[in-house]
Amino acid sequence: MSDVGWLVHLAEVVDRALGWQRLPLPLALAVLAAMRSRMRQHNLYDTTTPAYRSATMPERPADEAFLTARTAGGTFNDLADPAMGAAQTRFGRNVPLHATFVESAPDMLSPNPRTISNELLARRAFIPATTLNLLAAAWLQFMVHDWFSHGKNVREQPWEIALDPNDLWPQRPMRIRRTRRDPHSTHAMDGPPTFANVVTHWWDASQIYGSDRTSQMQFRSGSHGKLTIAADGLLPIDQHTGTDITGVQGNWWVGLSLLHGLFSLEHNAVCDRLTIEYPNWTDERLFQTARLIVAALLAKIHTVEWTPAILNRPATVIAARANWWGLEGERLHRFFGRLVDDEVVSGIVGGRTDHFGVPYAMTEEFVAVYRMHQLLPDTYSFRAVHDNALLSEPQFAAIADRHAREFLRHVPPVDALYSFGTMHPGAITLHNFPNSLRQRQAPDGTLIDLAAIDILRSRERGVPRYNAFRRYVHRPALTSFDELSDDPEWVAELRRVYDNDLERVDLSVGLYAEPLPAGFGFSDTAFRIFTLMASRRLNSDRFFTTHFNAQTYTAAGLQWIADSTMAAVLTRHFPALAPSVRDVKNTFAPWRMST
Repeated sequence: MSDVGWLVHLAEVVDRALGWQRLPLPLALAVLAAMRSRMRQHNLYDTTTPAYRSATMPERPADEAFLTARTAGGTFNDLADPAMGAAQTRFGRNVPLHATFVESAPDMLSPNPRTISNELLARRAFIPATTLNLLAAAWLQFMVHDWFSHGKNVREQPWEIALDPNDLWPQRPMRIRRTRRDPHSTHAMDGPPTFANVVTHWWDASQIYGSDRTSQMQFRSGSHGKLTIAADGLLPIDQHTGTDITGVQGNWWVGLSLLHGLFSLEHNAVCDRLTIEYPNWTDERLFQTARLIVAALLAKIHTVEWTPAILNRPATVIAARANWWGLEGERLHRFFGRLVDDEVVSGIVGGRTDHFGVPYAMTEEFVAVYRMHQLLPDTYSFRAVHDNALLSEPQFAAIADRHAREFLRHVPPVDALYSFGTMHPGAITLHNFPNSLRQRQAPDGTLIDLAAIDILRSRERGVPRYNAFRRYVHRPALTSFDELSDDPEWVAELRRVYDNDLERVDLSVGLYAEPLPAGFGFSDTAFRIFTLMASRRLNSDRFFTTHFNAQTYTAAGLQWIADSTMAAVLTRHFPALAPSVRDVKNTFAPWRMST
């Protein structure tokens, strides 16, 4: 074993024995770095084959614009492997492929997902996450729409869920559509499943800009690189869905409408700045450069603001910020740039591209640990920014789908953003899943219980259950239900629902039951995947590594990214928010209320 290998092994022993969160800050940082190193070695798995890669290989474009701009579909980010990370390519894995076989039909539905929804997940009373504001919840979904989507579910042969006679669900049996299989899959239905991501895998703001050229052209204005924004400052409406015309429109609600509108305004502001610097640039070049800048700004905000807000411990705050600036920190980085070619010292951004031996892709396990619907309240309180006067208290259904845009006609975006900054999201825990999502009518008329669906999705996609998952992410397996939670009532409920079989506990349920480290918004087990994939999204992308330079972004673009924060974006477009965010250390923490 190499010297580095011994250090990684020693750090893992210390983590298992004591827990990294109990260590002094320097040791905690060392253990976190070793944890990421271990996972880079043992938790990246490629689901593709040579035949698959040949079948999905894109044609080289006629021009060479892709050398300095992102393609709409995510191709040619890696110039040696142009299909890597593209839309319609497979999800990868963070666990060995032999661990991703799907259980047989009887076991697949055991325990009953609806029983889990009713008895373990259903919100009894709203449990707030008091260290965060609701903008943090909307932001997460905004980011998720950039990273992954399995596409439309399959109508044929739905899963049929038996219901208790006393269950008030109006249909019997409950039917849940299956996930669409990868179109290139050659596996039998009982083999390891493979699925395709219908959006690009890259951190490229595809939720705003789309994942194909045809869609992208629908919301471009065709002038000065800008996106189309209506006279009222909002995005145009899709007449079929009643929602905003943008890159990703699914699972729509007012939180998404606000963020899509905000960063479309930001895109146009970037275009105005670039036009001043480069008055002879074409619409295409202005658009593509502005897209690069906005995508990088989103990645920066997520890395150095959202992540420290939801993982608020000294070690994780430093580690998250170090992904962007390294341990040299923002101030030195702004004055001197990268001091050395080392990601620990000078950050990942602007360094070398590294896939760690496995082609880059979002993973099914990453999708599974980001099931955090508890963040959404069922009831909302919208207030006026100038005096905090109550404007409206809608239920979720009144601000979802086409109703989101209808709502913003009565409560202006500036007041809605202020309200998001002063409301709390829900805590990510058992018994806090929004009931509005447990019996919700989708836009196509389908009645869904999203809590039951979340449980079934991980099972049908071959994600290991909780205790097995812990083993694969180098955490000790639990030996008793008493270790699963520090709430005796929850432990008794878990024993009953899972018939005292600890190995059957679903991943999401275990993650929600886990006692959280102080300052954490989600579990330490989920954090292991986050530690790996949050860095990987930057490491693998040449537009965050070798091409993060003035030649690609322009000097003005790099300065825009360096100078901008979430607070700066908000106040640039909605100056009335300035008093509310002025003294807030993190924009995703609760804001000051108006008086």
